[in-house]
Amino acid sequence: MKRDLGQDKIWPLLLRLAIPTALAQLVNVLYAIIDRIYIGHIPGASSLALAGVGVAAPISSFISAFGILIGLGGAPLMGMREGHGEHRKAEEILSTAFYLMVIVSLVLTPLFLVLRNPLLLLFGASDKTLPYASSYLLYYISGSLFAILSVGLNSYLVNQGLSGKAMVAILSGAFMNIILDPIFIFTLSLGVKGAAVATVLSQLGSSALLLIFLLSPKATIRLRFKLFNKALITQILKYGVSPFIILASDSLLLIVTNAMLKCYGGDDADTLITASTIVQSFFLLITYPLGGITGGTQGLLSHNFGAGNIDRVKESLRKEQIIALIFTTFMFIVTMTSSEFFARLFTSDENMIKLSAHYMRIYASMVIPLSFQYVNVDSMTALGQIKLALPLSMCRKVSYTLFVIIFPVFFGAESIFLSEPVCAVLSAVVSTITLKVALPKVYKEREEVGLVL
Repeated sequence: MKRDLGQDKIWPLLLRLAIPTALAQLVNVLYAIIDRIYIGHIPGASSLALAGVGVAAPISSFISAFGILIGLGGAPLMGMREGHGEHRKAEEILSTAFYLMVIVSLVLTPLFLVLRNPLLLLFGASDKTLPYASSYLLYYISGSLFAILSVGLNSYLVNQGLSGKAMVAILSGAFMNIILDPIFIFTLSLGVKGAAVATVLSQLGSSALLLIFLLSPKATIRLRFKLFNKALITQILKYGVSPFIILASDSLLLIVTNAMLKCYGGDDADTLITASTIVQSFFLLITYPLGGITGGTQGLLSHNFGAGNIDRVKESLRKEQIIALIFTTFMFIVTMTSSEFFARLFTSDENMIKLSAHYMRIYASMVIPLSFQYVNVDSMTALGQIKLALPLSMCRKVSYTLFVIIFPVFFGAESIFLSEPVCAVLSAVVSTITLKVALPKVYKEREEVGLVL
């Protein structure tokens, strides 16, 4: 069912866009979580295998970040052009983005295949965990095209109001992964290699469905292979750089976290990295759906900003924040009451379960303020205000990195888990103040000058 982004009532429209997209992102993160759950129960090597995949996570996340770069770079532009009545230009943006995803994957695949072992050692792999990390990445990197397409194309469905179809594509891939993981890991005895193969095949399935939906006559803005326009590449990359840095810097933060745990963890370093892998897996259940809420509603903001419906933009933004607050409050309660249950999914070691649950409660203690950071940054991206979105993104990342480096020097390796809640509060305050000052000027410029891209 197509949505009229310029006319439908805001509350029902927001829920129809935000909920399927949040669910799609939740399902999307299950790729990593399901892999880690099964890997955590490989007989005889569960902790080392799980730590190895945790060390490999920054590279797999970095590859996915290029899907975000092109997806969230072009999709808001597409929405603004469509809202401004430039339908053919909107289709040119979609088509150019598709080709750009293919080109990027052809560059990244051989590059990371060659560099994976040196990078893994640099990122915190030990002699014991390197074989698991390297084996997993060999197969995951080989399917980089499908990782990028499944993330990137999703945004182009969501931003034309087809979030339900986007959810179906991602859900289908996750369902495939649930089925294929135990077959490849245990039945075929492939271990961590099997987890990577199952993920690649599942992402292939999601990518195929997304392409089918975007090529369908039912899509408002269709993928047309003959509309490639290289002049649009710079504009897509310019608008995608802020969300790209958000996700790419998450990879950097994982690298720094693992490296500092290895440096200050002493004999417990591999144990702490294993616990951190479980904690990070849980935190993805918060940040990915939260990003789905704010990303899913970008199309609504972009369309109405392009059409000059400023009052509708303001109302959408206020109600989006309410949805984000409800979600993060719920996840805060879940964190405080159910952390041990989640940790138990990854391991049967009681000490590891208690350790991971304790760190989870610390790490996710400030998720409610975090909702303001996500809404503020993604709304600025949706309105084309990259000069504001990028610094706001960097505020949280830079502060987190500094805390991860400084805290263990004075308080020991375990204090690293305090870095996230401290910087969540700091970034929420900074981004909220920035928006209160900047948004009136943005609205005034749109009304007086027109759409400037």
